[in-house]
Amino acid sequence: MTDSSPYTIVVGVDGSPDSKLALHWAADEARLRNGQLRLVTAWNKPPLEWYPEVLETAVGGLAVAPAPKEDAGKLNAEALKFAADNGAAATGQVVHNHSPAAAIVDAAKEADLIVVGARGYGGFEGLHLGAVSHQVVNHARCPVLIFRPKSAKDSRHNG
Repeated sequence: MTDSSPYTIVVGVDGSPDSKLALHWAADEARLRNGQLRLVTAWNKPPLEWYPEVLETAVGGLAVAPAPKEDAGKLNAEALKFAADNGAAATGQVVHNHSPAAAIVDAAKEADLIVVGARGYGGFEGLHLGAVSHQVVNHARCPVLIFRPKSAKDSRHNG
């Protein structure tokens, strides 16, 4: 970062309750610092999923499930809208990467701060720190804030 560039906060966005808490905090911080957010949503398509998933509906019809890239784009767009609605300047980035942590760290090469939720959707229920946040802390070139709710109840009821 140069002295003339705005304070930049990279936020990992996956739609999980902890991710939403992290986004809310980061939007407030960016607004207070007259800075900007860089919202990163990573997606990965498993190797055998070269076609859209077709699901049978309850009434016997067929429906095509959205592709991971489309889901990631929607999550990122929702996060951008939240930032704009809350007065924070933001850009969004949807990245195809096998590692969400690598995508976040890469997007933060020139950033001042990374903000991620403690846990996403994967892994084991009892973990206090998920794999992505753990990897980001170990590989980031700037400070990292890991946002964790006060209790599991706070995380489940966050919207």
